[in-house]
Amino acid sequence: MTPGSPDILAAARMLADDVLFPDAMRVDGLDAVPAAHLDALAAEGLYGASVPQQAGGLGLDLRTTCAVTEELASGCLATAFVWLQHRGLTMTLAAESTPAALRDQWLGLACQGKVRGGIALTGLIPGPPLLRAQPAEGGWRVDGEAPWVTGWGLIDLLLVVARGPGDSVVSLILDAAAQPGLTVTRQRLAAVNASVTVQLDFDGVVVPRERLASQEPFDPAASLRPDRLRINGSLGLGVAGRCGRMLGPGPLDDELAACRAQLDSALGADVAAMAQARAAASELAVRSAAALAVRDGSKSIMADQQPPRLAREALFLLVFGSRPPIKSALLQRLGAMAVLSAATGTSGAAQHPSSVIAGSPFGGGGSPFGGGGASGSW
Repeated sequence: MTPGSPDILAAARMLADDVLFPDAMRVDGLDAVPAAHLDALAAEGLYGASVPQQAGGLGLDLRTTCAVTEELASGCLATAFVWLQHRGLTMTLAAESTPAALRDQWLGLACQGKVRGGIALTGLIPGPPLLRAQPAEGGWRVDGEAPWVTGWGLIDLLLVVARGPGDSVVSLILDAAAQPGLTVTRQRLAAVNASVTVQLDFDGVVVPRERLASQEPFDPAASLRPDRLRINGSLGLGVAGRCGRMLGPGPLDDELAACRAQLDSALGADVAAMAQARAAASELAVRSAAALAVRDGSKSIMADQQPPRLAREALFLLVFGSRPPIKSALLQRLGAMAVLSAATGTSGAAQHPSSVIAGSPFGGGGSPFGGGGASGSW
């Protein structure tokens, strides 16, 4: 882990225990995460968590960033969820390939949390492009849709990744605000609704050429890289960990540690290993929330209690940030692989990841949540 990480992790846990968790039930019923929660994360430097120190960030390595994410998710998943989107913006701004003008303008402010970002990564989805960017007078014209964009109204900039000319992906930085050609539609979620997740429809939105961060060849396998899949597993660990702490010491603590180790080990392995690790983390969150509900008895069905909130969050994490191999691994764990076989016309045997990439990064079937409907990217 990063040198100095114990202090950073202690600060993250303090925020989770003293600021986020005591307010999590109230936030669960709000239309938006309180700005004060995000301000508290910024005050600890967490908006620049993964950015090198020489560029103004904390310089955390991936494992330490994952550990911080786990702590924050244990406090309030909605807050952690909004904060996590910002990482896409900062890592793009910090990249050597990004024009210096963009880096100089925004990276320092982004690391301080004075400028906050979200992501619309629809152009990374394999298959026919849902979001397209074409050169236009003065810059780029963006058309299509991004069904799952988080933090609207809480963010200042939006990293948009669209499919460009010549089978490329184009990364653009837009103002996260109303503008000609952009339609914003609120998505109502069963969990983390305060994350203010929206659908964005682009109809000839013009982005100035100086907002171009990069243009690179499209790689359909990029979204399956283990290092890109690892961090979302920490959200499940956070929910499971909070349930375990409310339950008290027990076997679930050992399972949590084993899941964390499995995720970290899979960083050096292949897609299949990471898919199994992600599935294990998500399934543990569900079982931990169920155990908490059973322990607490009939009050667990009351709307003002923690178990149903945590159970809804665990359900959300079964499908958020998923990929077809993770979905397959989860269905196997849940004893429902035949369901996937019937839907896809396969035998139910394990498939190579490249053979099950569908139109969605949430698990296939054309939907960002694993079946039916519009696809998208978080």
